[in-house]
Amino acid sequence: MALFRSIALILSMLWFTGTASALDQDTETYIQEQVDARLQSYIASEAFQAKINEGIIRFIQAQNALQEQAAQQAEQSGTMQLMPIDPSRDHIRGNPNAAFTLLEYSDFECPFCKRFHETAKAFLSKNDDVNWVYRHFPLEFHNPGAQKQAEATECVAQLGGNDAFWMITDFIYEVTRSNGKGFPLSALPSAAEATGVDVEAFNKCMASGAQRDRVLEDLDNGQRSGVTGTPGNFLIHHASGTVVVITGAQPLENLERTLEAMKQELGE
Repeated sequence: MALFRSIALILSMLWFTGTASALDQDTETYIQEQVDARLQSYIASEAFQAKINEGIIRFIQAQNALQEQAAQQAEQSGTMQLMPIDPSRDHIRGNPNAAFTLLEYSDFECPFCKRFHETAKAFLSKNDDVNWVYRHFPLEFHNPGAQKQAEATECVAQLGGNDAFWMITDFIYEVTRSNGKGFPLSALPSAAEATGVDVEAFNKCMASGAQRDRVLEDLDNGQRSGVTGTPGNFLIHHASGTVVVITGAQPLENLERTLEAMKQELGE
């Protein structure tokens, strides 16, 4: 509010002294500089950044509500187009032959995804009949960070395999502050090197943009499956083909209840 009071004071000065054109050039320049300086100061302030983050969080929450509706409609109409789980393509954590899969479409810069990442790890540790598949869903307003981080994990996977993918994924979620500015892209080579891959090969992979289409393929499939926000989750029972939509960063107890309800319905 102090910013707007300052601008109002300056504008009132203009009103009482006449129009801006009536001011001498030096005074006009000084006033413009003061307005610009105060605007830049506010934009750089923690208060302004907090307002941006609040807006992003409200948007993601709204998108998650839309996702649940869209995914349920797609499921009911038979138009859901989830790509089948493919061990040669997908990043699978846990037993590849598990009866159930938690399929997540996620964004490295999403604060809800950061929270859900720990929940999903706990879910797996408690249920050895569930594995976890991670697919990318970088939200446009989190780019270029979310997209480039996703490409970096795919470069690491290409060079170091599935375990290296999960190592860098865990690391990014552990340290990011989220919301599009949480992890410096300049730190990606060091993060990749820590997984054991050759950093020069990693840099070449990133520079080539070789994994861009892979990330966008995940994004496109998520959209065609009803995902509108992150994390977009599905619990899949492979033997029956049953798919349950799990919207947003649900707590562990909700995942447990969903799994138990599926097992009861399936007679597992």
